[in-house]
Amino acid sequence: MGGCLIVSFISSLSGSRVLVFGAGVTGKPTIEFLEDKGATPLVVDEKVSGAGIYGELAELDLKDVTLGIVSPGWKHDNRLIKHAISQGIELISEIDLAWRVKKEIAPDQRWLALTGTNGKTTTVQMAEAILNKGEINAAACGNVGYTAIEAVSNSEASVLVLELSSFQLEWSNEAEFESVAILNIAQDHIDWHGSFENYAAAKFKIANKAGKVILNSHDDEIVKRSRNVSQDVIWFSLETPALHQIGLVENLIVDRAFISNEAEALCELSDIKPAVPHNVLNAMAAAALARSIGVTADSVAAALRDFKLDHHRLEVVAESEGITWIDDSKATNPHAAVAALQSQLKSIWIAGGLAKGAAMDELAQRCGARIKAAILFGTDASVIENALKLHAPAVPIYRIEEEDGISVMRAAVNKAGELAQKGDSVLLAPACASMDQFKNYAQRGQFFAQAVKEHLNV
Repeated sequence: MGGCLIVSFISSLSGSRVLVFGAGVTGKPTIEFLEDKGATPLVVDEKVSGAGIYGELAELDLKDVTLGIVSPGWKHDNRLIKHAISQGIELISEIDLAWRVKKEIAPDQRWLALTGTNGKTTTVQMAEAILNKGEINAAACGNVGYTAIEAVSNSEASVLVLELSSFQLEWSNEAEFESVAILNIAQDHIDWHGSFENYAAAKFKIANKAGKVILNSHDDEIVKRSRNVSQDVIWFSLETPALHQIGLVENLIVDRAFISNEAEALCELSDIKPAVPHNVLNAMAAAALARSIGVTADSVAAALRDFKLDHHRLEVVAESEGITWIDDSKATNPHAAVAALQSQLKSIWIAGGLAKGAAMDELAQRCGARIKAAILFGTDASVIENALKLHAPAVPIYRIEEEDGISVMRAAVNKAGELAQKGDSVLLAPACASMDQFKNYAQRGQFFAQAVKEHLNV
């Protein structure tokens, strides 16, 4: 009897033509990988033009194309996506492409993953640091650092820690993880997903592909949706932990989840910098991911002691005359801005940009008492202003009308300098995306720091 010849996925790419949706941060490494394996990428992008990039599928002969790789941000109802599906082309995410490759070239590599509205990058980097301190060769990837296909193809890592956005999860169906964590779910990207329900559902897809699910017990949306999770759930919180939980006992982070019927101190609160509530929860989630594959408590403590937050995440850019100037430009949605505002007793708050369909009412309700004055700029400044007027009418509001990014920050910083007194913080926590007046959140933060230094003559 004749046998069937099974062709590997990687081998099948040689000589094939593969659609790649998106020529940006995810698309470029995908294109390089496909070319390296002998495939011909057919690159489609509605926003980027250039040699070999098509804006219309009608320009292409698709009769022998069977596979397409979709970069994050492409909607299912996009006309080009719908055209490809109508031609019988299988569409997968770059994450699932990496998973297929991983199964062939690194079958023993373990995958951990994390999602949430805020804190993802910090937590993934914490987890990477803890794993490496525990002498496990780990690499953070996905929505931070390497893309997944780069990490699988070029890294010697035995463990990948993937940061996954709702956009990536929307298209991913194949990748599987030893354990996953969900930090929080709050309003973000509603304009893209169409509703909060769709956005939350995309986030929770990650729970269906994991052996262990690590969840934040303080987040109402997570608690509600956890009822549909059939896997083992490990909870983390700022309260005394019960069995199967990681929590807080006085000044210690204590594990009762990954040690049999006992408790073990993982680190002290002072090991976490800054030890504000949301960052302590980030550290707990990172520790839980690392503990799920056997990392010791000593490694957790040592890694967290050495860990420093990224730029533009509660970054103190100056202290002068008792006033602290803080850059949290990475607070690109109201949930992140709430965490930043609650980390300070009283702030001159600088905010604004593109709200992406998110409401600001909860922020105004929860943080109004901590806002000494609000300095607002950008496309959706009125969204924040209206919420403050409704829920925190005592907060003085100042509008910045300049359009140029650096001019916006100079005007905002100068106004803050007039208002701030000894003991105040001046906090850039925009609660919005940056692309209306800045290249990205990093440039927004850089311009803030530049304006502060000019203002203080340092």
